[in-house]
Amino acid sequence: MEPASLARLIAEERVTRSAGVPTIWQGVLALEDPPEMPALEEVMCGGSAVPEALIRGFDERFGVPVVQGWGMTETSPLAANCRPPADADALSEDELYALRASQGRIQPLVEFRIDEEAGGELHVRGPFIARDYYEDPAAAEKFTEDGWLRTGDVAELRHGSYIQLIDRTKDLVKSGGEWISSVELENHLMAHPDVLEAAVVAVPDERWGERPCACVVTRDGASLDAEAVRGFLADRVAKWWLPERVEFIDEVPKTS
Repeated sequence: MEPASLARLIAEERVTRSAGVPTIWQGVLALEDPPEMPALEEVMCGGSAVPEALIRGFDERFGVPVVQGWGMTETSPLAANCRPPADADALSEDELYALRASQGRIQPLVEFRIDEEAGGELHVRGPFIARDYYEDPAAAEKFTEDGWLRTGDVAELRHGSYIQLIDRTKDLVKSGGEWISSVELENHLMAHPDVLEAAVVAVPDERWGERPCACVVTRDGASLDAEAVRGFLADRVAKWWLPERVEFIDEVPKTS
């Protein structure tokens, strides 16, 4: 999907609503001279965590709200979406943007729970939630004994009923016995004006077990080094979250 072609199509066909993964909309946001898209009222976004910087960027540049949705193939597919609460006026601008960057409220008919004994893993069940996998010997591992689907996502509750996914259970970085969220670090990295994409992975460390490594894609023409990246993060995260390694790459590998 080429960002300029997509933006032109939205403008020419007067599209009112569109949906896509964050990478697509980051490409549109990064266009130097995008066409006007006056008919566009809303963008749905999901498939991976939606950076707060993307939501702010679409508000400021296009006046178009980005609404995050969350789900899996097993949830058929949407299980939550994020729209501002009724008391949004009582929140500060930063609080509201942080809330809009969450996965939102669980959809009607879907039940959820956060299993603290499983590290905060989100479990869901409902009439259109998968209850088994066809001829999969490992299916039992993906469901609890009482019938909940184990999503593999670590979650917290925000503002009473908003789901905030912290990380995938398999992607958390465990450093010195403490957990570091790769998703949160990625969101902070992508708030940097010179960063187009970012991915955080765990790398082995003799002393701490694991440490985060930041893989960064810079915008065209940007000049950025590891110290500048760490300096930007230093005002946003705990000192022990700061990645010692920052690798600059051409693109973040994607499955499709």
